[in-house]
Amino acid sequence: MHNVQILRRTYHLIVPAKAPVNQYWSATVYDRETHGLIRNAKMLSRSSQSTGLQVNPDGSVDLYFSHKASAGKESNWIETGNGKNFEVMFRFYGPEKPLFDKSWKLPDIEEVK
Repeated sequence: MHNVQILRRTYHLIVPAKAPVNQYWSATVYDRETHGLIRNAKMLSRSSQSTGLQVNPDGSVDLYFSHKASAGKESNWIETGNGKNFEVMFRFYGPEKPLFDKSWKLPDIEEVK
């Protein structure tokens, strides 16, 4: 029964506009148990360079983490595996000063209710 509940959960992260990087950012999902990539997953990561990524009018990006993409959210979806506990590694390539002085912050990932 526990796996059924995990399967139905969707999580959301809003990446604020103008992430302080001179290259790009990325979010990758890993199997929480092994810390390895999730087997047979179709889409394990998204980045600011992902083709077709939907960007909001204010420049922020909504990322969705779940076992299945919601309709209309496919381009911003990252698969979490079928019944797997997962973890997310968010990387900044070419980080700039606002990351180090903490004037720019990445918010927490939240469960979609």
